[in-house]
Amino acid sequence: MDINYLLVTGANGFVGRALCEELVKLGTPVKAICRETKSFDIAGCDVIQIPSIDAQTAWVASLNNVNTVIHLAARVHVMNDLVTNPLEEFLKINLHGTVNLARQSATAGVKRFIYMSSVKVNGEYTIAGKPFTETDVPTPTDAYAVSKYEAEQALLQIAQQTGMEVVIIRPPLVYGPGVKANFASMLRMLQRGIPLPLGTVQNKRSFVYVGNLVSFILRCVEHSAAANQIFLVSDGNDLSTKELLINCAQALRVKVRLLPVPINLLKLIAAVLGKKEMVQRLCDNLQVDISKAKYLLYWTPPISMNEGLKVTVKNILNPDP
Repeated sequence: MDINYLLVTGANGFVGRALCEELVKLGTPVKAICRETKSFDIAGCDVIQIPSIDAQTAWVASLNNVNTVIHLAARVHVMNDLVTNPLEEFLKINLHGTVNLARQSATAGVKRFIYMSSVKVNGEYTIAGKPFTETDVPTPTDAYAVSKYEAEQALLQIAQQTGMEVVIIRPPLVYGPGVKANFASMLRMLQRGIPLPLGTVQNKRSFVYVGNLVSFILRCVEHSAAANQIFLVSDGNDLSTKELLINCAQALRVKVRLLPVPINLLKLIAAVLGKKEMVQRLCDNLQVDISKAKYLLYWTPPISMNEGLKVTVKNILNPDP
């Protein structure tokens, strides 16, 4: 008897690993697509190595008996991209690679294609008290965001042409056990008691715990109303950068040391040092409205932000061997 598989690209990534672990717990047959398989140690998945995802990648064998594709793999946003033409490099994977997979998925009889996009498609910041919604006009500003937006548009067109259902998810910053990059660096600075010049920041930002994002992805897999929709997702509890640092410090059981540096001065210094984008992320507002996910899919974040931060911090303090 044929088995209906769920195929996950980027299975060895931060979100991919959490998703595959949950799918295995649920007893869902999973095909885990990894660029390299040596470090993928989640038992219960059919692991398939696909070294690169672009317009030429052959997916036919991998898509056999697959009912749903969750496409997480991407060329991710980087602060200081050193390639000559960043947009071209992003488009190779995030647009052309996605379109190639989607078209082959539709031909193979895949019923639903779930695409992990980014809140950056909406824009880089919001006005206080006016969070992004799915009906806002997209304003992607950098190469990464443009590549994600163009992929979204192409997928919706493929859905119209083929009848394969498409679901697009735009998360803000994702955190949780195993998080890397700036979030992990921030936690380590707090742990070491390093003073941070963010005592005057009063912004509001949305975040999503990886367990909540996985929960939402699974709802999009099963709920009929998710078909051909775009969703914003978050923990539903926005914090200022200052509040986030205080909450993390409490979870770390350390004293937070925040210096009251004026924001305009902080941004001026950042511009001189070439860190303008990083400081904007720390100081500007970026909120999302998850009302659509709540009323259309009857979804609410199952894990509170406080609990998510505690689990994240616990992993930083006691990482798996």
